[in-house]
Amino acid sequence: MFGSFGNRRPAAETPPSAATATAGVPAAARGGGRFARRAPAPEPPANASVPMPAATGGLVPVEPPEAAAADPGVDADSAEYIALKVRLHQKLLEVMNLSAIDKMQPEQFRLEIGELVRDQLNAERVMVNQQERAQLVDDILDEILGLGPIEPLLKDPSVSDILVNTSKSVYVERRGRLERTTVTFKDDRHLLRIINKIVSAIGRRIDESSPLVDARLADGSRVNAVCAPIAVDGPLLSIRKFSRTPIHLERMIEIGSLVPPMAALLKAVVEGRLNVIISGGTGSGKTTMLNAMSRFIGRTERIVTIEDAAELQLQQPHVARMETRPPNIEGKGEIAQRELLKNALRMRPDRIIVGECRGGEAFDMLQAMNTGHDGSMTTVHANTCRDAISRIEQMVGMAGFDLPLRTIRQQVASAIDVIVQVERMSDGKRRMVSLSEVVGMEGEIVTMQEIFRFKRESTDSDGTIHGHFWATGIRPTFLPDLEARGIQLDSRTFSPDMPLG
Repeated sequence: MFGSFGNRRPAAETPPSAATATAGVPAAARGGGRFARRAPAPEPPANASVPMPAATGGLVPVEPPEAAAADPGVDADSAEYIALKVRLHQKLLEVMNLSAIDKMQPEQFRLEIGELVRDQLNAERVMVNQQERAQLVDDILDEILGLGPIEPLLKDPSVSDILVNTSKSVYVERRGRLERTTVTFKDDRHLLRIINKIVSAIGRRIDESSPLVDARLADGSRVNAVCAPIAVDGPLLSIRKFSRTPIHLERMIEIGSLVPPMAALLKAVVEGRLNVIISGGTGSGKTTMLNAMSRFIGRTERIVTIEDAAELQLQQPHVARMETRPPNIEGKGEIAQRELLKNALRMRPDRIIVGECRGGEAFDMLQAMNTGHDGSMTTVHANTCRDAISRIEQMVGMAGFDLPLRTIRQQVASAIDVIVQVERMSDGKRRMVSLSEVVGMEGEIVTMQEIFRFKRESTDSDGTIHGHFWATGIRPTFLPDLEARGIQLDSRTFSPDMPLG
């Protein structure tokens, strides 16, 4: 039965006391096991005997109480539990044939791990109840097949980001708000081993000579890891989880990120092949908005996407995806976004979508927008629509061309049609706070006009922000072009008389 684990060590004979300790105890009483979360116990009588650790430092069986309350759950964060889990994991690695794991069915592997855990617990004379043993098996499976203590967080659909500051400090983001978890690693070596497990899967490594790593998990989640000597207090790990179900504009309306008239204009902008910049801060939802808007690209169009880490989830059949490659340990082999953008122009694209412009590739993106690739889109880090224009100007300057500022601004004004500003507000909610049209140039300045905005009105004591979306009353100058393509918008969409929602 255990052939895939090689020659197993014979387990020590289970002592009679351990073998029969739970035989006559009701199931309810067996729930509060060795690692259960307990309320403080009352002081014992003066003559009560207290189980003590064995002289050798091992754990001795403890008789279960005569009556136990409802099972409060396993305290997987206790030092004793973590030490036992690590010890069992190390013992199992000694007897397992790791090369056979990939060939086994998950349930078969779980059963064999369960048998090995039971044998090892008996060998060490550690008595646990069924719930605790099941928890041990789950945690050890996460260590072997997953990413250890953070594996449950990766499986939790409500978690969008996992932020490990030290081995004892793990935060997550849920619904836009950060909260500290009870998840811990045994020590920094345990955390570094999990990080190495992540990066080694993509042929990378992290050590003192290469202490910074960007990677992507098999499910598309983005990972950044930092170790000594850069990380002062221990290894750092940040994971931006990949959403398996892309959010649509309809869902964004439901959760209050925008309102129907704004969504109608976004749809018209994409169908009308206008060039779009989505601007916002870190975690504001730029990629989410880009994914949502991309749904309105025609299914017959050829789309080329370029990203540092593949996050876009385009649903069209004719999509060519490219991803940058970082340099190797010798600093060679890098393929940057600029190189991919230049190559994309030779691939006969109808549209080019760049996940995020961070540097000189902004120049090539403007060139693409200005040379027949209408309907192209990208995102930038900026706090307002006006800041987005300034940011693009700066990035064009990073391309290495000594261009006059006026020439750069003319390129920006002629290439970009619409800027969508998104923001993650202090209450954790992501909103589309502005939509502006780039109109042209007046003197030396790129001129814009705001079509929609979110007006913040009040904040509750719990931090919840209240406000309304408003139309400014300005009608976009590109409406006649949309109408010429057969795209009609309700004239009331731009009425400023009342809030839109």
